[in-house]
Amino acid sequence: MTELPSRARVVVVGGGVGGTSVAYHLAALGERDVLLVERAELTAGSTFHSAGLVGQLRADPTLTRMNRYSVELYRRLQAGEHPPGWVESGSLKVASSPQRLEEIRRQVSWARAAGLPLEEVGPDDVARLFPPADTAGVHGGCFLPSDGQVDPSQLTYALAAGARAGGVRVATGTRVVAIDTVPGRHGDQRRVTRVRTDRGDVECEVVVDCGGMYAAEVARLVGVRVPVVPMSHQYVVTEPMPAVVAAVRDRPSFHLPSLRDPDLLVYYRQEVDGLVVGGYERDPAPFTASASGYDAIPADFNGRLLPEDTDRLGEILANAQRRVPDLAATGVRRVVNGPEGFTPDNEFCLGETAVAGFFVAAGFCAHGIAGAGGIGKVIAEWVLAGEPEFDVWHMDIRRFGPAYASPSYTLARTVETYATYYDIAYPGRQRTSGRPLRTSPAYGWHAEHGGTFTEKAGWERVEHYAHDAGLLGTDPERLRPRGWAGRDWSASAVVEHLATRATAGLFDETSFAKIDVTGPDAAAFLERVCDNHVARGVGDATYTQCLNDRGGIEMDVTVTRLAADRFRVVTGTAYGTHDLGHLRRQARLMDADVRLADVSGAEVCFALWGPAAREILAGLTPADLSDPAFPFLTAQDLPVGDVPVRALRVTFVGELGWELYAPAEYGLRLWTCLMDAGRDQGLVAAGYRAIESLRLEKAYRVWSTDITPETNPYEAGLGFCVKLGKPGGFVGEEALRQVQSDGVSRRLACLVLDDEREAVLGGEPVLADGEVLGRVTSGGIGWSVGASIAYAYQPVAAAAAGTRVEVDLFGVRCPATVTKVPLFDPKGERVRGL
Repeated sequence: MTELPSRARVVVVGGGVGGTSVAYHLAALGERDVLLVERAELTAGSTFHSAGLVGQLRADPTLTRMNRYSVELYRRLQAGEHPPGWVESGSLKVASSPQRLEEIRRQVSWARAAGLPLEEVGPDDVARLFPPADTAGVHGGCFLPSDGQVDPSQLTYALAAGARAGGVRVATGTRVVAIDTVPGRHGDQRRVTRVRTDRGDVECEVVVDCGGMYAAEVARLVGVRVPVVPMSHQYVVTEPMPAVVAAVRDRPSFHLPSLRDPDLLVYYRQEVDGLVVGGYERDPAPFTASASGYDAIPADFNGRLLPEDTDRLGEILANAQRRVPDLAATGVRRVVNGPEGFTPDNEFCLGETAVAGFFVAAGFCAHGIAGAGGIGKVIAEWVLAGEPEFDVWHMDIRRFGPAYASPSYTLARTVETYATYYDIAYPGRQRTSGRPLRTSPAYGWHAEHGGTFTEKAGWERVEHYAHDAGLLGTDPERLRPRGWAGRDWSASAVVEHLATRATAGLFDETSFAKIDVTGPDAAAFLERVCDNHVARGVGDATYTQCLNDRGGIEMDVTVTRLAADRFRVVTGTAYGTHDLGHLRRQARLMDADVRLADVSGAEVCFALWGPAAREILAGLTPADLSDPAFPFLTAQDLPVGDVPVRALRVTFVGELGWELYAPAEYGLRLWTCLMDAGRDQGLVAAGYRAIESLRLEKAYRVWSTDITPETNPYEAGLGFCVKLGKPGGFVGEEALRQVQSDGVSRRLACLVLDDEREAVLGGEPVLADGEVLGRVTSGGIGWSVGASIAYAYQPVAAAAAGTRVEVDLFGVRCPATVTKVPLFDPKGERVRGL
């Protein structure tokens, strides 16, 4: 048994495929002071019973890159001393409905943007590639030859061997019982200092929780919530099947590709002369979690399985026999029922938590074998460099807010995610469990006036209201976008868009995340963190980005100075936990004496925008709202009706107006007061669909789509925010100076499609002369300019106005033209109220 050291810089907790991959990659990057501890034997958690499928293409481009890296790694390992049983068999997905075939065609276009050789295939191809399949009812499919399968246990041991060769110590039979922390210098952020095990204590700087289904239990040792729920997942291993034997008999090197039929909720892969058959049933079963308590996995549950649940398996087997009828006459060798850790949104939990030095790599949601190589790479970079190479926001643990401390909320969300695992992911797909949770004080008013709600970060937000479509003066169906973009389209959003441009719209933005930065070092800290000059006069507001050391955009925010030592940072609804985490890390690195507080729910935010905004607001306040008295990008405290308000003159729709902040208890009164005051001027209540189409016309960027940690301000068209040479400099400045010196290789271009009713959804490849130039970041229809708009990063030469390109929409090449921005009000006169 490995002797425990008294100290290690990094302690990795968990000896499954995730933990060994993290250890392997830490060693590969030169970090040898690493200890991996495992409570039992390697693979004894969920890894040993994983099905081992490795698919590369995902909706998230970053996850696709991570999975592609995994395949490259598994190929290298297969050629080494410890082969993991990698078989590059390819993968098939079939469509048993016309709707699924649409989804597959969209995925084929994603693959083109990612450089993956995914091809659409017909029923005859499916029969040729997977002879046991009955193709009755198959509308088509897709095939990716570079996908495959791997033996999860062999992979884990191969990674562990590589880690050991790099100097990592691996201690099995070592259970973590406590993790010690100490407060930060200013008392507002704890950091890890020691791991206590049943075999001794180890001082450390970093702990990486790779506990798999036990990850939440490990994290609770430091008071961190990791929303992972172990779910029962079953598959069947069959006896030899004649159709499988016949398929491989005359082709020694041939291996059946894995096959997924998501309409039937099932998947298959070859296992010697038989098949592994599994799926995702509609009535899933959590292992030990309940609505009133966290997971309580027995202490001795190591290398064990659950009893088979034939009742729940019935639907899967019945569906499986529809696609592979020979299963009905084939014996079952064994049933595997093992718990797998799932998250509420079916994405990984990665990254540093609110406790400094405590990282998580868990929540693999039954596709962790495919992602394991990329996960190890990302986490190792994160630990050693402070940030990963890739934009991993969709997998960042910080996306989960305080609500996930609730066992019932987490469980409900996770069960729903599992039950809908194979559902078609239409744009804007909404979860129904756990709602409503966070609501604006005006929520009741919105509901009474026909508000259609979507949920984001637990907040109920109005997409649009129920307006009279007759206000458009035309048949609304003539405006409906084609295809998926028109599925949940509403003419009301067009009414709201046009009314905001013509008169004014009132938007409830209470869900916006709000962070207060206070303390003696607040001004200097924010100057160092932001690329723009933000520590200006009291009442001044600044639009700025916060960058990483590579010059990539980590935050896209408005910063308002409220006092000499107090600032308010406003960011997007879903990004509050991320941005707060980024600021905390920077404060720790700078040893800044600041206090950071999330005050999102303390105040409402209502945005009044449009040509009539000044007239409407002037009737409710004695304050002078003229441009000289209340300039753009400034804030003032003033009464609005009976309500004390902080008014901030900003816009995200390209119109004159204000964001109005008030204590939450005044929220309903403020909303109704504004609506009553604007009735005669034509004020309309408006939602986020209108905001989206309005901002597209103005080329306003959205973080996590148009701008990310992998894009810099210059290529994103945000160079006007960059203030090089500020006293003391700012994070990322050196990288931006290098970009200035070298020049950018790509720019965010605005494309206008020839057909105004063909709307992009995001992720589509952009091509010229058959070559992929980039992929769409965001887009939609701009109703004021009457155009279908898309944004995409393209090589500088191809980003010039007038360049003709094509956008691949569900396999159809749609012509488009690169166009100067903004499309609406290019001189910005309306923002100034001119």
